Amino acid sequence: MTPIIQLGLGGVGRALARQILAVAPAIRRRYGIDLRYVAVVDSRGAMAGDPALSEGQVRHILAVKEAGGGIDSLAGAIIDRHWIELFPAAMAVVVDVTAASGHAAPLAAAISAGHRVVLANKRPLCEGYDLFAALTERGATRYEATVGAGLPVISTLQSLLDSGDEIVCIEAALSGTLGFLMSELEAGSSFTDAVRTAYRLGYTEPDPRDDLSGADVARKALILARTCGKHLPAEAVIAEPLFPPHLADVSVTEFLQRLGEAEEEVMNRLAAARANGNVLRYITRITPESVEVGLREVAANHPLASLRGPDNLISFTTRRYHDRPLVVRGPGAGVEVTAAGVLGDIIATAREL
Repeated sequence: MTPIIQLGLGGVGRALARQILAVAPAIRRRYGIDLRYVAVVDSRGAMAGDPALSEGQVRHILAVKEAGGGIDSLAGAIIDRHWIELFPAAMAVVVDVTAASGHAAPLAAAISAGHRVVLANKRPLCEGYDLFAALTERGATRYEATVGAGLPVISTLQSLLDSGDEIVCIEAALSGTLGFLMSELEAGSSFTDAVRTAYRLGYTEPDPRDDLSGADVARKALILARTCGKHLPAEAVIAEPLFPPHLADVSVTEFLQRLGEAEEEVMNRLAAARANGNVLRYITRITPESVEVGLREVAANHPLASLRGPDNLISFTTRRYHDRPLVVRGPGAGVEVTAAGVLGDIIATAREL
């Protein structure tokens, strides 16, 4: 049995649990691996099996969560112990599909005790570099879904580095929301209208500034840069926000009403790019010398110039892939594809064990 402890039963966490239950018989036949939940944890409590939770128990927990309930409402719920106390004696895989802070140190402790980690949560990899190193050294943590959801971004980068290639430049569009905005601007929308459209369609977070600040892109950029071997502190990557500082603290309603105050800067940048024969993209650019996150002009024949809508695109220019970069492109967000990326990491970890 490969014991699994899952942290998080939000949209991605529930999709992951359903996918694990669906593929477990095939994985058992194909590899002789028996994926079993020994515990599931939400923000209010945990449920643990003896020695594992049955499929019926997992499905009941999912039904309670789908209905808006918490694990603490279930008979036998554990509400007075930290999840790190739930590990079995055998080596287990702890899967973090939350968006919570404060997990890095406990996850590192789990690794020190001989367990393995799979992450969709970016935050543990974005704290101090010492914690990043503790989590990732010797391959103890897989974290494909932290950048690009289910796209093979981290595995491609690690394969390039492990095979002795040298990174010249990584250029990437890592926000589906900001990619949608750039497409709307190219189609003739104003910045104000583009943001309001994205908000109305549910493409942004409930507070659009969470997307427009670039903070999530900065976390992804930090993870990529650290994976490349850069020993960067958590605050080293600074994203360029697409709104002025004086709009940072107003209400969401007021922010949407005052978007015109952010209009001029963005539209001037768009006009300048067009005048230069280029296109405007919100990108991450990583070189051996620097890490940049913000609005940048790219040439019309650059892979990023062809990007439309909410897809992600990551272009790796290396010593081997120099004249024609290696490109990964596809949906960079979504519950099912993110869960599938996590599941792939779980199966790969189980095969290693």
